[in-house]
Amino acid sequence: MVDKPLVPSGPLDIEEDPISFGTRVNEFPWWLLSIFLIAIWAFYIIFTNENYNEAFNFIKIGLRVTVQTALTAYGFALILGLITGLGRLSKNIFFNNLARLYVELIRGVPILVLIFFIALVGVPTIVDGLNNFGGWLTSIGAKPLGAIFTAFNNQNVSMNSRAIVALSVTYGAYLAEIFRAGIQSIEHGQMEAARSLGMSYGQAMRYIILPQAVRNVLPALGNDFVAMVKDSSLVSVLAVRDITQVSRLYAGSTFRFREAYVTLSVMYLTITVLLSLGVQVIERRLRAND
Repeated sequence: MVDKPLVPSGPLDIEEDPISFGTRVNEFPWWLLSIFLIAIWAFYIIFTNENYNEAFNFIKIGLRVTVQTALTAYGFALILGLITGLGRLSKNIFFNNLARLYVELIRGVPILVLIFFIALVGVPTIVDGLNNFGGWLTSIGAKPLGAIFTAFNNQNVSMNSRAIVALSVTYGAYLAEIFRAGIQSIEHGQMEAARSLGMSYGQAMRYIILPQAVRNVLPALGNDFVAMVKDSSLVSVLAVRDITQVSRLYAGSTFRFREAYVTLSVMYLTITVLLSLGVQVIERRLRAND
């Protein structure tokens, strides 16, 4: 007698194991919830407490300067970083070493020291050089052209402009390394294939390599922009009226240090968290496309 296999009388209900409650708890972004609650609490105090509300209305005047400085400086830093990154990969010994010198010099000096040096030493030196060049043009008879260069004056260069130059030069070195790494992440065979199709080196870089490299380093570029927004607070040492400098003025005139710096911290935290979330969204979309 052969035993019959046990067969269930009804249909089999096969269900995937649901994600356990513990896993969901562990994966939940508690840090984001904590920041969100802190922001709600802080804004509640700012808009309900008279002293905090007064501080906020005074400090928000500098928000436009902060945003303008960060955006303008980062735009110039992107251009400078891309050119320097290409120079780091160049086979020309002059451009390669010049780019390497620039990167190593900038990365070896603290940002605050660089801001002082570029704004108070570098920019005036360049202006004096332009004046001397204009004087030389005037001496050889090119007076109209020389007048253009001699018209430059150190007093005409605002501290806002000097701060933008300082941030651009500083972050250009860091972005150069990001671009260099992005370009090197592309397989060398793609360059060889483009050259075999008749493209020049410049065309291959422009149409084949750089679009892929920028896509690969986009999250890193976004993170550096967030860092620049925070580091833009350092330009307050040049008396640029950003939100940090305005907060210092308010605290110094009213002696309400708690209200001033709590409001300032909440404003920076809100800006950086929103930007960081935007970078994460872009990064997830890039991974989804991959």
